[in-house]
Amino acid sequence: MYKFILLLSTLWIIAFSCSPKKAEESEQTEIFKFNPDPQPVAERDVKVLPVGSKAPDFRLPGTDGRFYSLKDFDQARALVLIFTCNHCPTAQAYEQRIIDIVNDYQDRNVQVVAISPNSPLALLYEECGYSDMGDDYEEMILRAAHMDFNFPYLYDGDNHEGSLPYGPVATPHAYVFDENRILRYTGRLDASEKPGTANAEDLRAAIDAVLEGREVEVKETKTFGCSVKWAWKDEWTAKINKDWENAPVNLDEIDVEGLKKLVNNDSDKLRLINIWATWCGPCVIEYPEFVIIHRMFSGRDFEFVSVSADKLEQKDKALKFLKQKHSALQNYIFSEEDKYALIEAVDPDWDGALPYTVLVAPGGEKVYVQMGVIDPLKLKRAIVDHPMIGRYY
Repeated sequence: MYKFILLLSTLWIIAFSCSPKKAEESEQTEIFKFNPDPQPVAERDVKVLPVGSKAPDFRLPGTDGRFYSLKDFDQARALVLIFTCNHCPTAQAYEQRIIDIVNDYQDRNVQVVAISPNSPLALLYEECGYSDMGDDYEEMILRAAHMDFNFPYLYDGDNHEGSLPYGPVATPHAYVFDENRILRYTGRLDASEKPGTANAEDLRAAIDAVLEGREVEVKETKTFGCSVKWAWKDEWTAKINKDWENAPVNLDEIDVEGLKKLVNNDSDKLRLINIWATWCGPCVIEYPEFVIIHRMFSGRDFEFVSVSADKLEQKDKALKFLKQKHSALQNYIFSEEDKYALIEAVDPDWDGALPYTVLVAPGGEKVYVQMGVIDPLKLKRAIVDHPMIGRYY
């Protein structure tokens, strides 16, 4: 379901961004002809490109409907490459600063390009607890549109062909090249991750020096952020996924009073509740998204609880379904006969149609209510943008 929504969104963005005029002005391949295909990559020693080196070339697809290589930026006096991604809290903390740099240097012939080096094969759901999405190509398109990126955002998650020669350490990792495409600076944007506490001073100083023909005073700095998800790091990902698939799945009974306590939420966590049933087609289709959401945010102040509205005599059937979906979390089945009592206990405004989903803050405040099928991305944003969760450290 989520991938289908992503595909529709992707096609809409492509149709919007790839005008006939743009296609006529460039012979670059349009993005919808590119099918992402993350591949296993043999482990290798990755070293940061030394200052003084020539910029390695690349050909990578962007989120704006084009492929890019170095020649597309020939006219820029300074080229800034920033290796970043969707999921990393540090990367997200610097997104607005990157946008601001583009705006502030737009009349000084500076080109900023962002590249996501991460392989989706090496990224766990559990590593996405500070974001509403992972690092898939389709999700990059959605992120660029949501944040209104004013710079090319390129995908290199298939085999790292473009990223490996640069050797980024973490996201974000910046590289500044002069007009001859000689590397003059590599490292952080600035020394303070929290938005509003810095203005990419290290990166701006390097850009200014290049534009003014001066030596960059500080040529290298260390980087801080999420480590690059090289494809060979999938061994840990495979282990965690296997452990999750083998985790025990239980189904407990809950009555009206128990439901009222769930919804009133006397815990110290943001609580997501989904009411579903095995006989409800939309419930069955969307349920795996809730397991993903649980895995993404369960390391934060968050919990997901599922409640089956199946008849109690169908408990074995409901448990079998939950095991098939690897729902190793708090699962309940309503233990009473009166389904209208269930409805009233959960939400008097609910019309009773399944599925029903509610996000409840401690004390019972309903943050998000959906009667019917969820929009996974909208729900994830409601979770991560809540003050109890957040996108940054």
